[in-house]
Amino acid sequence: MDERLARQIAFILQLDQLKGVLRRTRVLHEPRRENSAEHSWQLAVMALLLAEHADEPVDTERVVRMVLLHDVVEIDAGDTFVYAEGERERQKAREQEAADRLFGLLPDDQGDLFHGLWVEFEAGETAEARFARALDRAMPVLLNYHGRGHAWRQHGVRAAQVRAVNSVIGRGSARLWAYLQELLDDAVARGWLAE
Repeated sequence: MDERLARQIAFILQLDQLKGVLRRTRVLHEPRRENSAEHSWQLAVMALLLAEHADEPVDTERVVRMVLLHDVVEIDAGDTFVYAEGERERQKAREQEAADRLFGLLPDDQGDLFHGLWVEFEAGETAEARFARALDRAMPVLLNYHGRGHAWRQHGVRAAQVRAVNSVIGRGSARLWAYLQELLDDAVARGWLAE
């Protein structure tokens, strides 16, 4: 058997597990939570559609790669609720271990490339990473707003928390962050998000 192909297929089969990692946000029009694979796919489409709203010129293909790969580590590390402050540091260590294992399944050249994209996303220092991180945070806000604050209400999340945690959006797209802040104000006014 071709070892390179076998390693690539092994990684692809591991990715199937991402479909079983449930996030806190519900999908629209259905009473179920989204999974991390759906989330990553939706971010990739967002990157293609919204790249013109990035604060700086971005390599859209690189952004798409980042958003497709950024949550692969959740296969091993699970998803941590973004508003669970005490859990974030422990999650970072679990995700690093997961990145080493999962990207290590690939042939070295691809494993190094994918691991590098994951590290770049996590660091958030390049224009592409800032925009990818903005999209990653924007989608749950959109789903919560259009789902009448379901996860916010269920978990007792307050407007100040949403603004603080999601302010990273403004580093990748000031225009998108301004739009989302209008939605947050409206969610508060409608009682979907507690002040």
